[in-house]
Amino acid sequence: MFARVSALQGKPDQLEAGVRNYREQVVPSARKLTGFKGAYLLTDRNSGKFLSITLWDTEKNLQASATAADKLRANASKTIAASKPPVVEIYEVVVQP
Repeated sequence: MFARVSALQGKPDQLEAGVRNYREQVVPSARKLTGFKGAYLLTDRNSGKFLSITLWDTEKNLQASATAADKLRANASKTIAASKPPVVEIYEVVVQP
């Protein structure tokens, strides 16, 4: 399994809008993509930082979802009034309980 971790820095007062966007736009869109296995959104309410983790069955399917993920991140960045471009990293999931 593989994970895409996207870090975004927004404004704390836009946190709820960002969470709503993740629930209503990101997750439903990702569910339609081949190989999607799940998603998590972590937030720091004080700083306005968001970490999105999406899980994919194979590296190939993760890479194939990149264009859709870029569009969703761009929309999320606008929603939370991001102060800088998102940072995106890819990891292999090596332990899963």
